[in-house]
Amino acid sequence: MNQKERYEKILRWFQENRPVAETELHYDNPYQLLVAVILSAQCTDKRVNMVTPALFEAYPTAEVMAASNPESVYTYIKSVSYPNNKAKHLVGMARMLIETFHGEVPSDVKELMKLPGVGRKTANVIASVVFNQPTMAVDTHVFRVSNRLGLTHNSKTPLETERELEKNIPKELIPIAHHWLILHGRYTCLARKPRCENCELSRWCAYFLQER
Repeated sequence: MNQKERYEKILRWFQENRPVAETELHYDNPYQLLVAVILSAQCTDKRVNMVTPALFEAYPTAEVMAASNPESVYTYIKSVSYPNNKAKHLVGMARMLIETFHGEVPSDVKELMKLPGVGRKTANVIASVVFNQPTMAVDTHVFRVSNRLGLTHNSKTPLETERELEKNIPKELIPIAHHWLILHGRYTCLARKPRCENCELSRWCAYFLQER
């Protein structure tokens, strides 16, 4: 099976069997999603969703967050990973949103990456989820699943994976493909013990075919 055929078959399976795939983070607007994605770095979505209701009630807008301080924000997010750094990032992000972007979350990846706490992955998530841009955010799940399935070949870095996926996936599918790969990694293609016996993609999966 060549690379083109593998992409076609895997993407078609997802389209037919997972027509709806979206972020599991809870949010109501771009500001809230940006906060949630910053909090989700090296932390589970489940944990983030536990702290954001009270956080968003206390800081409903970027303006309110910008007027606060990291010490106050910390009290709401202390159960997530690296809460001290994330509290500083959230306040810094909110202040830059107000001072530089007139309170609006920017749609451009390079502009997003100027915000404190926003790396390439987070910027790609916002651009994709909020603005439906063809940007592929590569987290540990996407990196692992892409390599195992054989969608990427010996990609050593998230950036290499991002570029190869964006080159081979039709632009209109990239936003949802991001979620397909994340959710597949989260519930089926697990890091330590992938559930190959329950995976309908195994018939095209480079990892599974090699293991047999």
